[in-house]
Amino acid sequence: MERNQIVFDGECNLCNGVVGWLLRFAPEGSFDFVAFQSPRGQKLLRQHGFPTEELTTVIYFDENGAHTHSDGFLKIISRIPNWRLVAALLAFIPRIIRDSIYNLASRNRVSWFGKSKGCAVSFR
Repeated sequence: MERNQIVFDGECNLCNGVVGWLLRFAPEGSFDFVAFQSPRGQKLLRQHGFPTEELTTVIYFDENGAHTHSDGFLKIISRIPNWRLVAALLAFIPRIIRDSIYNLASRNRVSWFGKSKGCAVSFR
């Protein structure tokens, strides 16, 4: 794996907003963004045993494997220098609480933020 890969929903406004934020604040080249709807996203999901019809969590792939839900999100933001402390502090919250909040947002993301006609990154 060349760089850390983030598989996200390319049609979700919230997801696209987070990707845009990461593109702005993460050190250049920190992440490789892959929409799950893209051929490459579908291949990654199949290779790692994830469902390909729907994405209910961001999936962060690094040298240690796949990370999902709040753990994946915290690993992502911990790679941004100004956000490492925030990630470390949030990691003290028990995972069951973090994932409950994450899952609530994930289930409602389209109704709360809408669906996008385009993706923050090109499909590859």
